[in-house]
Amino acid sequence: MTTKRILVTGGSGQLAQALAAAGRERIHLVGRPAFNFDKPETIEAVFRAADPWLVVNAAAYTAVDAAEKDEGAALSANRDGPGELARLCAEAGIPLIHVSTDYVFDGSSPEPYVESDPVSPQSVYGASKLAGEFAVQMSGAQAIILRTAWVYAATGRNFIRTMLELGRTRDTVRVVADQWGCPTAAADLAVAILAIAARIESDGWDDAYWGISHATGSGETTWHGLALAVFEEAARHGAKVPTTVEAITTAQYPTPATRPANSRLNCARLEALFGVRMPDWRASLTRTVNEIFTA
Repeated sequence: MTTKRILVTGGSGQLAQALAAAGRERIHLVGRPAFNFDKPETIEAVFRAADPWLVVNAAAYTAVDAAEKDEGAALSANRDGPGELARLCAEAGIPLIHVSTDYVFDGSSPEPYVESDPVSPQSVYGASKLAGEFAVQMSGAQAIILRTAWVYAATGRNFIRTMLELGRTRDTVRVVADQWGCPTAAADLAVAILAIAARIESDGWDDAYWGISHATGSGETTWHGLALAVFEEAARHGAKVPTTVEAITTAQYPTPATRPANSRLNCARLEALFGVRMPDWRASLTRTVNEIFTA
């Protein structure tokens, strides 16, 4: 693992917190108000003060539905800010690991997406993240873009914690069963990112690293399948769980932003380039629910 300072943006976000926990003193964690993509002057000031050897951009506008009515805010955080951060990295000659999303795809593929598949975001959020990918790639930085999906952690706002709360308060929970994805523990993604950083530090930058790689938990399920697994784990801890977990369609649960029906990402490139394969989602879910109940 690297011993030099890594600048991590995203402050209190799930991934940023997971990186801080895994990387400890190696991580220089920044967030609002000191570091704010809406205030470009803060980006350079924090970057200069940190003097990192590598940057991980885990900051983003992730309010998927709210973005439909606030495109400007989404673009500021997901395109303009990352573009400026990438420019600074290019100027300093240091690597940038930028986190993106499955929402750049339309979700219509019957197979897990590979990095070269055509992009066609169906939401403002997805379009803003795709614009961020382009901005980072055009910066000239030594840039690695990691697309991930269905991220959760023991803290913060996420699907796992929402299901646990619903389980405590409802006898019946309705969950979408026709959207597929690869649940990703923030802790696992953090370990993967630090492994990439360690590879770069030990072996040096390789131009083959540049560009997009997919990084999610191994295996796949639906939101309904994930909910059932969450309740199974909660029951092991004696928690109240719903008597009925009803499988519904996307059409039965309309949202302002369109969700991809297929969010599965093929992560073979990540393993080939960096020797990184993230754990099976089911094992990571068990660990995360255990962490929630033993905190």
